[in-house]
Parts: sequence; structure tokens; C-alpha cells
Amino acid sequence: MKLFRTRAGVIVEEAKRAFSLPLEWDEIFRAADPGALVREATARAAREGRTASLTAEALLAPIGAQEVWAAGVTYFRSRDARMEESKSAAGGDFYARVYEADRPELFFKSTAHRAVGPGGQVRLRADATWNVPEPELTLAVSAAGQIFGVTIGNDMSSRDIEGDNPLYLPQAKVYDGSCALGPGILLGDAPGPGTAIRLEIVRGGRAAFAGETTLAQLKRKPAELVSWLFRDQSFPNGAFLMTGTGIVPGADFTLAAGDEIRIEIDGVGRLANTVAS
Repeated sequence: MKLFRTRAGVIVEEAKRAFSLPLEWDEIFRAADPGALVREATARAAREGRTASLTAEALLAPIGAQEVWAAGVTYFRSRDARMEESKSAAGGDFYARVYEADRPELFFKSTAHRAVGPGGQVRLRADATWNVPEPELTLAVSAAGQIFGVTIGNDMSSRDIEGDNPLYLPQAKVYDGSCALGPGILLGDAPGPGTAIRLEIVRGGRAAFAGETTLAQLKRKPAELVSWLFRDQSFPNGAFLMTGTGIVPGADFTLAAGDEIRIEIDGVGRLANTVAS
């Protein structure tokens, strides 16, 4: 069962049938059991014949009043990439320490007005010269801290800014158009370790980069990351948590205007965005 935010409202897709739900998006995240709420609303919509048409053009980013947070250095490849981009030995060392530590790296990523949905345009910082996408399994988390589904996230990152000084991380990660989410939320628990994540970047009709990993390479369990996020923090309208990336293009690659970024996660879907001029 997949949940979508569209121009026509909330739509659920089940067994290749789509129904319009009489629910507000944020209401789902505030529910004690979001999955149960959606299942009950879907059954009612089916009885009432509230069928809907789900088109790519109607899809919006699956975010309302939720905050988007992200976890860093959760894959060995991410640890190496952070160490490579850091210009100081001390900087590289603490990325290694974070990878091994009990406490994960968690940082604020986006709000709805900074995020784009399927088919939208992500942006590059005007003051950055080395930019990459980061494809990530993204958890949909209720106000009570329950993981009730997953979606695809793109954590756009300016590696030159991040590498200059770790204190520049918010500027490297948080800006208008720096986050893409979608296409919808796959309801249920996080998928298993064999789940594949694929990234392809197309430039001028040809693949400029392609990479693949699996969730088996994710060092920390999703529930563990959520438990840290909710320590001494409240999220009245729920949250999204990106779980980190295991695919990072090398130092010889940077995004360019017009590139198409395609991210696929088995069972979850496909998220495609272009890079704005």
C-alpha cells in the first residue's frame, strides 16, 4: 500500500487501484497508528467508490508540516567520502570516529518549502563548485516516533563547502531546492537488508554516473536512528529521516545544470529530478 500527496489531495494505491482518502496529510502523521488510520480510510473509500486517478503530473512532494532530518556517515562509503573531501587530518579523523561511535550524526535537512517532489528541479548552490546527489532510504515517522513507512530521498550536498570546514555542514546541506522526496510513502516497516538502491545521473542523454548499494551496507538500524532523533525533541506533525547514503560519486564528478538524477529503491519506487539552471 502506497500513500501519495497530490494536487487533488491524499491518494492511496493498493493492488493497482487508487482511492481518494478523506484525510489531511498532516493528520496521518499525527495519528497514534498512521497505518491503521490509512487502512480504515481506504476500506471506507472503497465501499463508497471513491476511486481516483493517479498521474505523475499530479504528484507533489510527500511532505506537509513535517521536518526533514538526515543521518550522516552511516555507510562505510560515506565515511570514506567525508574523509576524502576534508582538507584537514583532524576533520578526516572525526568522521571515522562518528562512524564507530554509539551516537550517530544527525542534522536538520529541510522543510516543505525547500523540498521538491517527483519531476521537480533540485538546485546547486551558486557559491559551490563540487555538488553531488545522495540517494537515501527515507523514513516516514509519526509524531509518536513510529516508523510507519518509507520513501526515497535525495540529500543534495555541496562537497567543497562541507570539506572546507565541518562547521559549514548546514550551508552545504540546507538551501532552497536541496532536498527531493517521493514519489510516495510505502506503508509498513523499513525494507530488508537485501533491498537495492540505485543511482543514475544522465547528462546529454548518456549516463554520466551510475552506482548501486544495498541496505545491508547500512551500519545503523532505522529504529536506532529514530530513537536518537526523538531524544529531547518533539515533532508534533511527524518527521522524515534520511538514513544516509552508500553511493557517492568520486572527486572527479560534479553535477551540472540539466542533469537528470534517477534514484530507485526496490519496492519503494523511482524518484527522478532535474538540476535547475
